Amino acid sequence: MISPSLLSADFTNLEKEFKIMNEEKVDFVHLDIMDGNYVPNISYGPGIVKSLRPLTDIPFDTHLMIERPENYIEDFKKAGSDIITIHPSTTKHLDRTLSLIKSKGMKAGLALNPADSLEILDYTIENLDLVLVMSVNPGFGGQKFIPSALKKISEVKKIIEERDLNTLIEVDGGVKLENAKEVLEAGADILVAGSAIFERNKTRENIRDFKELL
Repeated sequence: MISPSLLSADFTNLEKEFKIMNEEKVDFVHLDIMDGNYVPNISYGPGIVKSLRPLTDIPFDTHLMIERPENYIEDFKKAGSDIITIHPSTTKHLDRTLSLIKSKGMKAGLALNPADSLEILDYTIENLDLVLVMSVNPGFGGQKFIPSALKKISEVKKIIEERDLNTLIEVDGGVKLENAKEVLEAGADILVAGSAIFERNKTRENIRDFKELL
């Protein structure tokens, strides 16, 4: 499955970008929400997400790179998010926040940064719909893929299979056509791609190239 990261899209012509994604039937739209505190960058909030919702029926895959995400779950639900993924260190009560996401009828994801241990999954995996393996450090688009992420993807896949779960593995950061096959073979279900999808004004062609690979 493919989840184009809107952060790399042409924000002066989002209606065109969504028209292409609709016609090419991408699986998700990945929304990177950054607050300038947890990560050193600022993107956009639920108001923008709400304004985008009428442009598509594609599920919104919302990645919260923000402190205290529990304070904004309701806002993103109202804005039209379908999946909310959070980072474990951003909330004081992780289990409670994951439960809150699911209580609002959304799917819950947990993001793991490159240096994060998988031990947290021992206590959360049963409640997760998605594990997001970050293959770059969060905060900026266009970074280079960190190779050690391949091992982490495989290890997460093993945990999911051992527990006989349906949890999906999503991979975000530096995913290109050149390395996508490796990422999929490691166990990924969903590829997040930003610049690799929207670069060079070839959104349609790039989506088709990824879907052919998938």
